[in-house]
Amino acid sequence: MNKHLQTLEFPRIIEQLKELSLTDEAAARIAELRPILSEKELKLALRDTTEARNMIDTFGTPPIPGMHGIRSLVEGAKKGDMLMPENLEQIGVMLASVRRLKDYLTRGKEKQWGLAYKSDELDDVGFLREEIKRAIRGTQIDDYATPELSKIRREKIILGERIKTKAESLLKTHKEYFSESFVVTRNGHICLPVKKEYKLKINGSVIDQSATGSTFFMEPAAVAKLTEELQLCQIAEDNEERKILYTLTDQVAEQADILTADINIIGVLDFVFAKGKLSAGMTAKVPAINTSRRIVIRNGRHPLLAKETCVPLNFAMNQEAGIQGVIITGPNTGGKTVAIKTVGLLNVMAQCGLHTPCEEADFCMNSQVLCDIGDGQNITENLSTFSAHITNILEILKTVNQEFLVILDELGSGTDPAEGMGIAIAILDQLKKSGCLFVVTTHYPEVKTYAEKESGIVNARMTFDRETLSPLYQMEIGKAGESCALHIARRLGMPGEMIERARQAAYGSDPAAAPSSDNTLKKEYIPGIQKALPPKPISTVSEKFQLGDCVMVYPDKKLGIVAKKCNARGEVLVQLQKEKRLMNQKRLKLHVAATELYPEDYDFSIIFDTVENRKARHQMGKHYQPDLEILLEE
Repeated sequence: MNKHLQTLEFPRIIEQLKELSLTDEAAARIAELRPILSEKELKLALRDTTEARNMIDTFGTPPIPGMHGIRSLVEGAKKGDMLMPENLEQIGVMLASVRRLKDYLTRGKEKQWGLAYKSDELDDVGFLREEIKRAIRGTQIDDYATPELSKIRREKIILGERIKTKAESLLKTHKEYFSESFVVTRNGHICLPVKKEYKLKINGSVIDQSATGSTFFMEPAAVAKLTEELQLCQIAEDNEERKILYTLTDQVAEQADILTADINIIGVLDFVFAKGKLSAGMTAKVPAINTSRRIVIRNGRHPLLAKETCVPLNFAMNQEAGIQGVIITGPNTGGKTVAIKTVGLLNVMAQCGLHTPCEEADFCMNSQVLCDIGDGQNITENLSTFSAHITNILEILKTVNQEFLVILDELGSGTDPAEGMGIAIAILDQLKKSGCLFVVTTHYPEVKTYAEKESGIVNARMTFDRETLSPLYQMEIGKAGESCALHIARRLGMPGEMIERARQAAYGSDPAAAPSSDNTLKKEYIPGIQKALPPKPISTVSEKFQLGDCVMVYPDKKLGIVAKKCNARGEVLVQLQKEKRLMNQKRLKLHVAATELYPEDYDFSIIFDTVENRKARHQMGKHYQPDLEILLEE
């Protein structure tokens, strides 16, 4: 992420989005989120955010499944690895969540929200989900996963009881032989604690002995035989369990492509709904987007400040209306820096497809938002405040053009006031020539005078309560508020014409005041905005299907009747069996034309009107009916 976005604290917005996401796939998308240069893509991204916010407000938080590690499990199944019960249960839980997510999204289809139709791309692989649910329970293979496993486990229980009964019987029969009155387990064997002197009285094998050697732990021969049978059952159980796990793993591998597609789609949905959650948390609204170099903010808040204490910002500039730059002045701690950061950060958020915490907003697209905010001191690079500012600003001037937004804080500060003022004016001249939009804060009165005289630049001030001598943190546009700089600027590479302009502003015609410089400002290429193509004329799309045409709806291949012609968005209202649905015309194919199905003057209200509407039309046709109304579908 470039330093300008970091200066505007955009990474903190990224972190908030990550906290609202649930999947690794969404987190990766969020980490790569940057301002979008394509107008078409940006409007689609904002539409997705708006629809996600609408669904959250209407239906609550979506049931996005956590899928940590699922992708690697699916890949392992494809390679032939055997998935363990807990792995299969993870996949089963994910598929159950996919089922719930499909149901959640389907409810949005009633509102014709495009995001809701993502449900059609999800597949909960019902048979695999049910197989896992039947065979795996609580990260263990269920007793009834197969009839054979159920039989083996019953035999194990019976053998275990027989071994216990046999051992306890021997214990009771010859109590004098034993040092304890209970059965013990040694090295996986059921043993009796036999006194040393009675060792030869017991028919069996010595498994262990006590530390003193006075007690031998012996496995009776009768018990050993039953134990062997139990071990054979254990082997049979292990084999059957592996068979079940491999069978389920093979089924996962067979559905790997579908599961991978589900993971990808859920990642996209998680990303979009994270944007919707952020919008809801900020009480944000969808901003308008333009390519006309216009920024309008009405009652906007900085998204990282508390709502209760943040004073809303009102701001407007429009290059087409003659305002290219805004010079903000006012007292220290008056809110100038917060104001310009708010303008920059909200503009970046909007161009990333996010909602902004404003009552109303209209942001222009920018190739980049560049800023110089803070003192920028760096001891290791021997940069003072002034040097850091000049270095950063020169980098900005090398790339800036008419598609940029530039934000500069305390322009010309950190050096001799006279020379700093001159450099500030020279920088403003260069910014104006580049054609970019710029917002600048300053304390120099000469810069305020410059803004009053120069066309395309206006003053603004942060208000100040004269009685309490405290800042009000509100901006008023149209009103102004109450060293060796040139040598350093030349050494850092400022072009000669800018140095000359700064010299004239600072010292008038004194030629000795500043050295000349032959440096020139070399422009660097930056990708520009890609404007969306104009929409097709309505007349070219509305004639494809006529009222009453019988059409085939893809991909479901269902037949329907056209109830309303194509609208401006390329959507056709189609009457299906029990409902009318708006379909994109690209999903429709003419099956039988209306001219072949109906007479020339056929009354289509017989098909599409409700019984109540038809009765009302009939009554109105006779005479005036003040209490009747006909409900028309939009």
